[in-house]
Amino acid sequence: MIRLSVLCFLLFAVSASAQRIHVGVFGGLAAYNGELADKPFPKKVTNGAIGITASYELTEKILVRAGYTYAVLGGADRYSDKPTSISRNLAFETKLSEFSLIGEYNIFSLYEKRFTPYLLAGVAVFHFNPYAYNGTTQKIFLKPLSTEGQGVPGYADRKPYSLIQPAFPVGGGFKFAINDRFTVALEAGVRLTLTDYLDDVSKSYIDPNELLAARGQLAVDMSYRGDELPNGDPNYPLKGFQRGGDNIKDFYYFTGLHVTYRLGDAGGVFRGGSNSYRKSRMGCPANIY
Repeated sequence: MIRLSVLCFLLFAVSASAQRIHVGVFGGLAAYNGELADKPFPKKVTNGAIGITASYELTEKILVRAGYTYAVLGGADRYSDKPTSISRNLAFETKLSEFSLIGEYNIFSLYEKRFTPYLLAGVAVFHFNPYAYNGTTQKIFLKPLSTEGQGVPGYADRKPYSLIQPAFPVGGGFKFAINDRFTVALEAGVRLTLTDYLDDVSKSYIDPNELLAARGQLAVDMSYRGDELPNGDPNYPLKGFQRGGDNIKDFYYFTGLHVTYRLGDAGGVFRGGSNSYRKSRMGCPANIY
């Protein structure tokens, strides 16, 4: 009898731990806010995002979630409604990979209700590498060109930016428990960053002759593109003329569906507010809390 009790306890502990683990997939939309896009989810430059997650329940309402998300972000002056932006004629895209560790707080317990709003916050690290197209076909990565003088002699205040940056996710959503294993959530989250170079645009133009000497003609061509427009100004802007605005950092955001699956034996999971518990298939108590 004692051996059976010990065995039941061990099986219960392993099962309870497994039942606290959820694996999930995320799919939705991604966009960014910065010098080349300042409206939420602009039609022409909103792209898709996909991700995978693994969550662990600390309590009935608090979970810790690790995740990986891949997305493409972009922006372009040609879609702006501001004449000064249109005449600048810059554009960019970047592939983005994010690793995150996020805490979730459910307003209601999904062991008592099938639906709950929830909040999230955490930390993340992401990799990006902005590029633009020369004409319509050739992809040009922008960081090596130092389009605003990053790393160019005479511009000590403009250091080359890192392509790996921290971010701080905040957001929330609504969860619905389909059954004891599957949960679907509609989620939206903003990633606050410490960089203004997601789009390679932040400060002012430098002297084109200095840029030419340091990085070559391609850097000059990609730094100012107003001359490519019909009736555009062919003259490169004067040194110090504003190219971007570094008073607000760039940020990006996702929204979409997050579907999770609970691992372990779901026979011990209950919902509905009852304090009683069912027995598992092994004949041991299955209440995991």
